[in-house]
Amino acid sequence: MNIAVIGAGAWGTALALHFHRCSHTVSLFAENQAMADEINQHKENILFFKGFRLPENLMVTADYTQLHNADLILAVVPTAALRQVAATHLQQYAPKTPVLAACKGFEKNTGLLPHQVLKETLPENPYVGLLSGPSFAKEVAQGLPCAVCIASDNTVWADQISAQLNSTIMRIYANHDPIGVAVGGAVKNVIAVAAGVADGLKFGLNARAALLTRGLAEITRLALALGANATTMMGLAGMGDLILTATGDLSRNRQVGLKFAENKPLPQILQELGHVAEGINTIAEVNRMAEKHGIDMPITRILFDLINDKITAQVAVEQLMLREPKEE
Repeated sequence: MNIAVIGAGAWGTALALHFHRCSHTVSLFAENQAMADEINQHKENILFFKGFRLPENLMVTADYTQLHNADLILAVVPTAALRQVAATHLQQYAPKTPVLAACKGFEKNTGLLPHQVLKETLPENPYVGLLSGPSFAKEVAQGLPCAVCIASDNTVWADQISAQLNSTIMRIYANHDPIGVAVGGAVKNVIAVAAGVADGLKFGLNARAALLTRGLAEITRLALALGANATTMMGLAGMGDLILTATGDLSRNRQVGLKFAENKPLPQILQELGHVAEGINTIAEVNRMAEKHGIDMPITRILFDLINDKITAQVAVEQLMLREPKEE
């Protein structure tokens, strides 16, 4: 299969390496030609994914006219940039080519999920979905095994493309609940920030377990309010992604929480991180949606106060643990 990966960040580069390893023809599309030239020259994404050499026949380009050659497009850009990419490149060069969004979060102000943004900008494309699940870029690039899912309203296509992309390295399950998959992938980043704060303050493993359990309850409440299936929250895009992101040392969102525990201000945290942490943008949007739908999401609400300098990390975790007990 001819696969175009749009977005030469860490995750885009890792997916390009993986699918090339699985004998697909892969092109990695960079933001501009200067970036593409640099990666091609060094055969390494020094800026965003240092340490992984690209095969000689995996070319990086910024010539988006070449998208018309693709059998499948992976849109691996931050959720905030997805609409612009779809409107600028996909509408013009590949309006009906099957496309999977491999990003997580809610679009600011609209509250749309990634697949909904694609469907809105590509109304005539019947092949739109999501690639999501517990998967760190570094481990995927190393060829370590993982399991993810492809979700789409187009159930027949979801089943077909999952089978075509499945491999012994990346087991891919078809999912017919894109809302649930997208909400799980987005809100787990919020809970991972909270878990990082609690771990950074040495609250212990018991507190982490409680936080993840109640965090999953928050994710589920919002997902159900938006029309998801509750069983999705027990799968790869729900519980699986939450466990990985909230406990794995490779998690950017967990790192944000750890730095909050050191009482570092948000601008400094983001500068030190050097990469996008979707959880920060997601906190504000999820808090807004919780208020809009009348959903109780205390972890999100307290983190919203934390990122807006209304409380300290210590106070944030204390507020979570000292909330009035309720029935589970």
